[in-house]
Amino acid sequence: MKNVEHYKKGYYMPPVVDMSWAQKECTDKAPTWCSVDLRDGNQALIIPMSLDEKIEFYKTLVHMGFKEIEVGFPAASETEYEFLRTLVEQDLIPDDVTVQVLTQAREHIIRKTFKALEGVKNAIVHVYNSTSVAQRQQVFHKSRAEIKKIAVDGARLLRDLTIEAGANYRFEYSPESFTGTEPEFALEVCNAVLDVWQPTRDRKAIINLPSTVQMSMSHIYASQIAFLSQHLKYRENVVLSLHPHNDRGCGVADAEMGLLAGADRIEGTLFGNGERTGNADIVTIGMNMFALGIDPELDFSHMPELIDMYERVTRMEVHPRQPYAGKLVFAAFSGSHQDAIAKGMKFREERDEAYWTVPYLYIDPHDVGRRYEADVIRINSQSGKGGVGFIMEQKYDVNMPKKMREDFSYFVKEVSDHKHQELKPAEIYQIFSQYYVNTKDPIRLENFSLQKRADRWLGQILLQANGEEVILQGQGNGQLNAVSNAICKAYGITITNLVYSEHDLDRDSGSRGIAYFGLTDTNGKTTWGAGIDTDTITASIMAFVTAINRMEGMTERVRFRALKSSPAEVGQFRASVGQH
Repeated sequence: MKNVEHYKKGYYMPPVVDMSWAQKECTDKAPTWCSVDLRDGNQALIIPMSLDEKIEFYKTLVHMGFKEIEVGFPAASETEYEFLRTLVEQDLIPDDVTVQVLTQAREHIIRKTFKALEGVKNAIVHVYNSTSVAQRQQVFHKSRAEIKKIAVDGARLLRDLTIEAGANYRFEYSPESFTGTEPEFALEVCNAVLDVWQPTRDRKAIINLPSTVQMSMSHIYASQIAFLSQHLKYRENVVLSLHPHNDRGCGVADAEMGLLAGADRIEGTLFGNGERTGNADIVTIGMNMFALGIDPELDFSHMPELIDMYERVTRMEVHPRQPYAGKLVFAAFSGSHQDAIAKGMKFREERDEAYWTVPYLYIDPHDVGRRYEADVIRINSQSGKGGVGFIMEQKYDVNMPKKMREDFSYFVKEVSDHKHQELKPAEIYQIFSQYYVNTKDPIRLENFSLQKRADRWLGQILLQANGEEVILQGQGNGQLNAVSNAICKAYGITITNLVYSEHDLDRDSGSRGIAYFGLTDTNGKTTWGAGIDTDTITASIMAFVTAINRMEGMTERVRFRALKSSPAEVGQFRASVGQH
């Protein structure tokens, strides 16, 4: 690539810092979460949310368990001012929820912000000014001392206006563009602000360290966080907050490593929506904790409904591969993956496993409101017998013999490949019903009679073939053996191996049975068929007839043999056995 020499590191390494935090495996508790969807998220939308849409989004955040919600920059626009006033006037702020408002460290903006807060019981006033080298030099043309004074003056005004209002608002300060600020200078400014606020255990201050633009690898950002965490004044009375953006695609990693490094709080958005490449994705961060056995203290159990709300009011799309939330994140199309998942699920059932360890599924999809049959095992031309078998067993109680599952899966894959599309469970079952169950061509079973004589069974079968009715007779050491011998003898079929199994299909007293036959011819080719009926022997005979019908060359055999019984013989047979 050209112009690589135009770039240099825009960040600053902290002085020597205690790195023992890097030895931790994970955090041991959830941070304080603050959603900034209604500010950062909303200002990044092509079409900002309407008042009603913002209220719906806000109510969803409350329902999910957010206790701190940034509701906007009320001094910046009438829309955001109106939204905050609507929350107040319609009494939509629960006692255990704190709304956060954003303001620049400028006097007239701060004063308008306090006017918007009238009547709010619990609020965080979040004041910021930019401290980075680039902003100081290129935007504000101010020295370090002048930048520090802006922050301190803003902090004093927040304190004084809160006293005047007789309120108990909490304060938050952000050195904007922290990642491009010398860590020692960021510390100096933050400590100066804290000296003004004098935080206490009962009224802690928030110091928020935003990755306004990601400039480094995540361990560098975390080291900067650790430096401030280890040197801030009043540390026990300070909530250290993070606000990572995602310019390098590391918003989640920055948040997670920042928490290890000493942070207590995360500001982010659902699904990472925000300016440029977005903010830290709270859904992913929270679910990552959940997957490690840590309660995120946010409710993600209804993910499909959450996505529906989000996409509808923001007109954004959750990517199909978005961690935990995307439509395809649990989907397995690969045959080997499907087989492993199916076996893992069976292992859980048999062993009553306490912990989730299913291959290829990082978490149980049920925990976020997803379904196995619809979201996990997905069937296309890349799928295998494990996946097809799983769908048929879980959704339709069809538990085919192992070799039949393989045969059917190849058939399904060919259909998918030919259509060049994924097949839904109902389509797969329709294929099974049409081609593998109770088939009636080239021969159709109409009735049968079975009688036991001594140690032998005698069988008579009424079939329809080539539009003609024919009665076949056979005998064997069992009922099915008598039927199979009659049909094979009549049509010159030699079977070298026969596989049979059956089971209940509906799991109740009046259930249907399903039977499976696998017939191997003299060339070693095995053909499979299934039969379904409330009568087990009827289901078994139908399965055998289906397998015969599906054998290669069977249509020609039936046409060549052209068997036929007289109407009198057929009538007599019908009269003797009744309607089966």
